[in-house]
Parts: sequence; structure tokens; C-alpha cells
Amino acid sequence: MTNIKSQSWCWIEKGEPEKLILKDQTVRQLEEQEVLIENSYIGLNPVDWKLISSGGANWKKNHIPGVDGAGIVIKTGNKMKHIQLGTRVCYHADLNKNGSFSTHTITNGKNIIYIPEKVSDSTAAAFPCPCLTAWQSFKKVPDVVNKKVLVSGAGGSVGYFLTQLLIDAGAQVYVTSSKKHHQKFLKMGVLNAVDYNLTDWKNVLLQSINHNSFDIIFDTVSGIHATGLMNMISYYGHMVAIQDRVKENTLPAFTTCISLHEIALGAFHTYASDAQIADLMIQGEKLLNDIGNSKFNLRDLNISDFEQLPRHLAELKNNNSEIKYVIKV
Repeated sequence: MTNIKSQSWCWIEKGEPEKLILKDQTVRQLEEQEVLIENSYIGLNPVDWKLISSGGANWKKNHIPGVDGAGIVIKTGNKMKHIQLGTRVCYHADLNKNGSFSTHTITNGKNIIYIPEKVSDSTAAAFPCPCLTAWQSFKKVPDVVNKKVLVSGAGGSVGYFLTQLLIDAGAQVYVTSSKKHHQKFLKMGVLNAVDYNLTDWKNVLLQSINHNSFDIIFDTVSGIHATGLMNMISYYGHMVAIQDRVKENTLPAFTTCISLHEIALGAFHTYASDAQIADLMIQGEKLLNDIGNSKFNLRDLNISDFEQLPRHLAELKNNNSEIKYVIKV
């Protein structure tokens, strides 16, 4: 199999998603630890438009963005011959290398998740970035059983999946989100859902827990937003900042002694050991199995065509992550 041709949405310069250019390319030769995936679906995520806007640290003209995709393995490097051609997989691409916005993607064969039979390719493509991020966030805290937990900004894909993990583990979960999500959250077992558009949403939230404190807060908004919530955490509690890093603990020393946690799924490509990567991929497959068996659910997907990718990425940016787009290749 030589001279495989691909179509790819290429990054030319910092700016809006509409500046991506569709180009025909020849797929390069694989290195020994790599596999070539023929994509069937591509998942769009906020990190995609953010990097298109700012440019990745190692990005050059004609870089292919995109972190999430799903398809079949059509070629393997010499050290990946154990992976059967035609195997259905999904993946989270290394941000420093060409990604999923293409008909074909090359990735390290160690970084793929096998798609269970009950899970569609479209669901699998929507899975890696938000759900593995939610899983890593969930695992930062040693014990959530019967703990009062707040998921701040739960309406996005990460918060939506994280909320389900927490409820399943026995946490007492409260969320903030736009009002349109409230009934769905309450139906899944959230104790109270508060609209973050209210001017006094913090007070409304604290009233629901009798003006006590939360044991754990997961914030999906920003580092600044997370910092503003730290005084709502109880003694020896936890702040898990998913969207950004909390640079310092602004609370007085030797008081509530809360722990600060940062999350960066994409860093596993550079910093995780082979054992850690293998564990993350295995966990990903288990979670996909749970989705296939209806234990957990993804947000409703909006599926569109490959030619519409830049437009939908711009809509994702302008709608502040309220829509989950999946692109059919």
C-alpha cells in the first residue's frame, strides 16, 4: 500500500477556524511504532479552535489540527504488526503532530483505543478528549463517596460526563450550567442545578447545602473562575481545575489547607510512561463499553459533513461549547 492520498484541513496562520484550507496530500511513510488510520468520523473540541487561534508551539504552515477521531487501521509500522488491519479504533492525537482533521491520521500505535462492538464510530470519535479528561479529573480525588461535590460549568461535554462518573461513584453532586440542561441533570441524580447566569448563583448554590462548604469542586470554566470558588471548599477539600491552571492558593496559609489539582490530558503524549498510557487506553475502552451498555451517555451529537468542518468549529467557538459536533468523513 503506497502513495496513499488524503484530504486535510490545514492550518496556515493564527486566526479563525474559517482560515483552514482544504488540501490534497500524500501520506508519509510510517515510523516503526506508528499506525495509519482511515478516519470515518472526527470529533470537534474547544481545544481545536483555541489552538487554531493561538497556534501550537511547534506548528508550521500546513499543520493539520484536530485531537479526536475514529476509523479503521489500514497500515502499521514494523513494531505494530500485532494490530490487525481493519480494526476499529479511536484516538486522541498529539497536539504537536498532525491530527484528526483529515481523511487519514498517523498516530502512535500505543495511543489507540479499541472500539467495542456496541459503540458507533460517531460516538467513539466524540469520546476521547472530553471523556478521558473527565476520567483523569475524577481520579485526582481519592474518595468521593457521600462527599458534597460541585461541578462548575457542567453543561459542556467534560462536565456532563464527569457528573455521571461522580454520581455512579456515590457522590452528592451539585452543578452549575445554563438552565436548558437542568432537567437532564436532575433526572440523572444531581441534587441541585443552578443557572450560572444568575447574579447571585453562588448564594443560591450555598443555600442548597445549608450554607456549608463543598468537599470537592471541579471547575470547567477557567483558572480565574476556579480561584474565585476556593473559599467555598471545606477543610482539606479539593479544587480540580480542568480548563486552566490555578497558579496559587489565595486562601490564608494553614487554614482550610485545600489541595489544588491541574488537568492536561494532552500532556500524556510527552510525559506519561508507557505503563500510564496503556492504563489510560484500557480505561478508555472500559468507559466506551459502559457507554455501549448505556451505563453512561455522551451529550447529543450534531453530525455534519467533512466540507463543513471549519464552519462548525466556528459555531462551537461562538456557542461557548454548548454543541457537540462530529464530522463524518
